[in-house]
Amino acid sequence: MSQRLDYNQLAPAGVKALGAVYGYVAQSGLSPVLVDLVYLRVSQINNCAYCLDMHTRDLLKKSVPVEKLALVQAWREAGDLFDAREQASLAWAESVTRVADTGVPDSDFQAAGEVFDERELVDLTIAIGVMNTYNRLAISFRNTPQAVRPK
Repeated sequence: MSQRLDYNQLAPAGVKALGAVYGYVAQSGLSPVLVDLVYLRVSQINNCAYCLDMHTRDLLKKSVPVEKLALVQAWREAGDLFDAREQASLAWAESVTRVADTGVPDSDFQAAGEVFDERELVDLTIAIGVMNTYNRLAISFRNTPQAVRPK
């Protein structure tokens, strides 16, 4: 896979603006591991190799066990490996990322609202949105994952 274009170089102000949103999420008060799990799940749904590689590495650096990482896409079958907040965030991430198919039904909103307060739910949704945007940039312009770059 070769990169189609370098969006960082071509639209630095736009990428900087996205970075500001990413930074907002980082300081939002949501658990950094929870946010990275959401980023990983969104990237799995979108099949973004660049982001899958990056967020897996980020979670490993945060000492998340590889067994947990292996089960992110099957979190519903993972028993208590994921806590209630992680489960709710992954369910919300799936519903919001697949908005064209789900319409984000009231039942998903109510389930997320049982675990997150309103501000947290907004922040979580911002995180999901920004990762969907990063996925679309990386996929569209063929950003090369670190794992497959020439050494």
